[in-house]
Amino acid sequence: MELPELEGFSEEQFQAAWLELGQPAPAAGGAWQLLVESMGIRIYRLYDEQSGLYEYKIFGGLVDCSPELCANVYMDLDYRKQWDSYVKELCEETHDGQTVIYWEVKYPFPLSNRDYVYIRERRDVDVDGRKICVILAKSTSVPQCPEKSGIIRVKSYKQSVAIESDGKAGSQVYMYYYDNPGGMIPSWLVNWAAKSGVPNFLKDMQKACLNYCRKTKDGSSDLSG
Repeated sequence: MELPELEGFSEEQFQAAWLELGQPAPAAGGAWQLLVESMGIRIYRLYDEQSGLYEYKIFGGLVDCSPELCANVYMDLDYRKQWDSYVKELCEETHDGQTVIYWEVKYPFPLSNRDYVYIRERRDVDVDGRKICVILAKSTSVPQCPEKSGIIRVKSYKQSVAIESDGKAGSQVYMYYYDNPGGMIPSWLVNWAAKSGVPNFLKDMQKACLNYCRKTKDGSSDLSG
């Protein structure tokens, strides 16, 4: 049976992501609420009545990491397995000409791990001289990646990232994130992930960028640290 092609991303979706980089902060008292601001990172959340979950917008910066470097590190799945301690399994697979990513995330005991099957696309755009890297991702489904026993499949996942220069040696980063992890997730874990997990991820990514750049300069293909 011939499978339908996976639906990709529209020009409007890419534009919506990079436009966020130039937007003023969401107004106080508006639908988007400031959840935390620390270490130059601002995290906002919006309650979704239909799912009872939150959507997130993150604005921050990565010092001494160019947009091109940030995007390359973010797209490098093999390297991410080395610096992201929450990755259990991560790989790109091609099924009937369709390229998808399989990602299993470690959850703290006694919670079950979650896994994702998703597509993503990167575009480098020039907006009136501004060089912006945009990466979009969303969940999908292919019969060759069935659900696994003991792991909860995340069936609703969306992410967009836009990165541009901060005018110095670093980058400004915008990230939108939503997923429905399924099952019963304790509120303390949701709050930790939003308030601490995201800033920690960006710090880890900054360190990964600097190590990646160092290894590249050394001419070594070993990116293990």
